[in-house]
Amino acid sequence: MKSFLVIGMGRFGTAVAQELTELGQEVFAIDENAESVQRIADDVTQVMQGDAQDEAVLGAIGVRNFDCCIVAVGTDMEASILITVMLKDLGAQYIIAKARSTVHAKVLERVGADRVVLPESEMGCKLAQRLAHTNVVDFIGVSDEYSILEIHAPKSWVGRSLVQLDVRQKHKVNVLAVRHGEQGALDASPKPDRAIEPDDLLFIMGENKFVSRVVELH
Repeated sequence: MKSFLVIGMGRFGTAVAQELTELGQEVFAIDENAESVQRIADDVTQVMQGDAQDEAVLGAIGVRNFDCCIVAVGTDMEASILITVMLKDLGAQYIIAKARSTVHAKVLERVGADRVVLPESEMGCKLAQRLAHTNVVDFIGVSDEYSILEIHAPKSWVGRSLVQLDVRQKHKVNVLAVRHGEQGALDASPKPDRAIEPDDLLFIMGENKFVSRVVELH
């Protein structure tokens, strides 16, 4: 289990916080708006109403204790840049920041963000992946070279165990997790002897060219 600090409870921040909680992670959410805080309170581990642009507030939270800090206030460029700078100064281990443009993204990277997210761009990539491959359930661009895809298990893999498939060696990708059916529980650490079933959804990660080849196995 990892710990996450999510700053800003707009649509993006709320979605990230809720999804991380559903995946069994510890989530500390902060927003200066009382209604936003109240709305997310039951969905995360801990919530706080406060101004993240105040260095004393961030210092009191103890940002260096989180595995990852997510700056989700991308609509306010000045605020997101300031918060990113302060997180870096306070010793945050890993910073992900939301940007509203490529210029904004470059500034965030220069002031200390380890990864910058352009939600509109990533949504476009997700839509393209879904339109091009009906077996792709979801898509996350980790970097320019690597992606994580949630896909329906290839028919040729059904009935075989992960160790038999040896996907890392044969296909150059990693199976991070398995979910049996869209409503099933997520197995975040599938055992090597776990057999792939017809309704399984697989979370695979690898270089884009290798991930694409697995998608084409259907």
